[in-house]
Parts: sequence; structure tokens; C-alpha cells
Amino acid sequence: MLAEETKKKHTSEDLFEWRKRVVTNGVGVFNPSTAVTASGAIITNADGKELIDFGGGIGVLNSGHCPEPVVKAIQEQAEKLIHTCFNVATYDVYMELADELISILPHGDHTKVMLTTSGAESVENAIKIARQATGRPGIICFSDAFHGRTMMAMSLTSKPSYKTGCGPFAPEIYRFRFPNHFRYGRGLSYDDFVAREIKLLRESIVATMDPSDCAAIIVEPVLGEGGFVPMPPAYMNELRAICDEFGILLILDEVQSGFGRTGEWAAFHHYDVVPDLTTWAKSMGGGMPIGCVIGKAEIMDAAAPGTIGGTYPGNPVCAAAAVANIRHMKDIDINALGRKVGDISRSRFEALREKCPEIGEVRGLGAMIAFPLVKNNDPFQPDSKLCSDLVNACAKRGLILLSAGTHKNVIRILSPLVITDDQLDQGIAIIEEELLRLTGRA
Repeated sequence: MLAEETKKKHTSEDLFEWRKRVVTNGVGVFNPSTAVTASGAIITNADGKELIDFGGGIGVLNSGHCPEPVVKAIQEQAEKLIHTCFNVATYDVYMELADELISILPHGDHTKVMLTTSGAESVENAIKIARQATGRPGIICFSDAFHGRTMMAMSLTSKPSYKTGCGPFAPEIYRFRFPNHFRYGRGLSYDDFVAREIKLLRESIVATMDPSDCAAIIVEPVLGEGGFVPMPPAYMNELRAICDEFGILLILDEVQSGFGRTGEWAAFHHYDVVPDLTTWAKSMGGGMPIGCVIGKAEIMDAAAPGTIGGTYPGNPVCAAAAVANIRHMKDIDINALGRKVGDISRSRFEALREKCPEIGEVRGLGAMIAFPLVKNNDPFQPDSKLCSDLVNACAKRGLILLSAGTHKNVIRILSPLVITDDQLDQGIAIIEEELLRLTGRA
């Protein structure tokens, strides 16, 4: 049976039947598509059909599928050294990557890096570093957050459907409301809403915990799975002020928002703050499984030897891919591409919103663009069915699209930033046509 499956040419239907037979149901299906080869923003599926990719492997492929410099770096490194474990034998490409990261993402005067294999692992280690640096246990996080599926990361995550039956979760986690004006600000101007949320945050912190027991505040500058809601600048400034006032560390989770997605290397570059620690992965490696924690050197060095790390973090092949990817992103000016894709997408979706009141708002930073689908223009009536129907309808038309949001009612755009103007136009046109059809306006 094994030999037969590996030798035969599979259709998409074959692959899903095979998957159902041998892969656990807990590994969800977010889109009914298959993949055999890919380049740029195009995936060729098992039936030979070309698909426009607006999912980008969930934000992993800002520089596109199989960028040539990354493929070459993987091949060359694999011929020399595949693995030793960095704790066992030190190799240069680890530090080479650290230097590249520090050059574009400095955290004050002296910055240090640890490499990981995923975003969740980055978050786990950032929390361990923060607790060791402060000697405190408490962690503040926010509603609608997503930080990963390992135990601490899942404890920090807010999406119930990802946590069902997995508890009990880690203690000393304190969750406050993320300042989402669309959902919670009805009747208030944006500025008045933010002022109210800042006041509520300060009151909630002192009412819930002793701030002197808090190690860190962790937050996504732009919510990822939570629906691409950017944090208001004044609120971000207040977080920094609270951290400075009480000796709390500010951790920004940039796993989905980093490496050009918002039109900057980091989403926090849109804000007037310097975080103490940041977490990264996804588009860092050009498709390879690698991430990192970056932070101020004195904080990073507070971790005792052996308390962070693992067998695979900083794997030579993955590190070489990431070095090549970052240099490639510099060469093609990935941040300018993020701004361009974002401007085009926002303009088109704002125009679509005029025709479809089911679109509650168009939001995001740069090319990290999304829109929630709601009933009766009410943010508390999420239309998850319409969202699911739209994803499936677009898949049938050859467009890979992903949903997001705590209530699974948000359409998010994570196309490779190297997507051509024509591909972007075609993909958005499919969304426009299918949403108009599904809402009876075609």
C-alpha cells in the first residue's frame, strides 16, 4: 500500500481521501486546496490547475513561493552541514542570521537574538526570558490574541475553538480587552474610545493583580488570528508607559506582522515605542521553519544557560534560508511592496464595502488587510457562514483565501508581496464577484 501511494500520481480528491485515512482530524483544514508546485504567488494543485495564493502559507511567504536565492541557499547549505545542534557544535550561519536580524530590528543600543523553530516556540521562550529577567510570574495578554498552540502560547491565546479540551492552562495569565473600536466603540469617536480603553486598562490592572508581580505584557501590534486589528498608537504608548512605571517588560508578537507585511520590517516601526522583547517566525525563513526572539541584550542575557533553546533551533539549513531571504527582501524592497499591495487592496475593498454593507469595515496596516463580515451592520452579529461560503466559493474559482477572527467571520489577505498587479487584480475580482453573488447582488 505504501509503495502504491508514493508512486501514483494523485488528484486533489485522492489527496484528501489519503489525508483522511492517515492524518489525525485535529490537524484542521482551513482551505479545500492542494499543492504540488509553487512559484511567486501561484500554486499548481494536484489536478494541474493554477491557483492565486492569497493565504501565503498563513503569512509565511511575503517573498513568494520558492524564491531563487532561498532555494539556492538551501541547496548549498544542505551539501555542507545539515545539523549538529547549536548547543553541541557552534556554526557561523547562526550568528550570520543574528547579525542580519539585528541590522533591521535593533532593540536599543545592544541587541541579542535566540533562534527558534516556530512562532509558538518564540513566544514560549520570550515568556521564560521575561520571567527570569524580572523574577516575576505574571503575564498580561489580550482578548482576540493568538500566540500559538503549545501550552504557554495556547494559554495566552484567546480563540476558544483552538483550546477546547486542552486545559488546564498555565497559571498567572491575566487577560484584558484589546482596543477594537469597530467592536466596542459604537457611539464614540476613535480618540474618545481609545481614551476610555486606556482608563479601563489602568483600572483593570490594579484591580486584578499587583503590578509588581507582573513580568511582561505581551501583545500583537496588529491582531493576527484575531482579525487584523491594529493597536491604536496612543494605547501602544500607554502600554510602554505602564511597563516603564512598574518595571514590566513589553513583548510584541510580530510573528504574522513582520518582514514587510505592514509595509515596514516590523509593525512596531509604525509606533513610537521600542519593545523589550519581540517574537518572530513565518516570513523570516522564506518558507522554512525558523523563528526567533530578539531583545535588549541585558534582558536576553538574564536567561540562565540551558533554560532556553532546543535540538533544532537555528538549524543550519533553515538559518541559511533565512539569511538569503532577508537579503533578498532587502534587494526587492519588500517594505515598498507591502505598502503597494496594501494600498491597492484597501482601495478595492473600500469600494466593495459601498456595495456590500455586510463588510463591517476595512482595516489593517500595509498589506495586512482584512474585513469582518457581519449581519445588520452589527459587530456583535458575526456572519461566519457567509465568510466560510466566500472562502469555499473563491477556492472553486482558483483563489486560496483564509478567514480569521475569534468568530471566524473575517476575510484576511496574506498574499505574497511579490504578487503581480494582474494576479492581485484577478484575486480581488474573484472576491468581489463571489461576495456580490452570495449576498444576492450579482
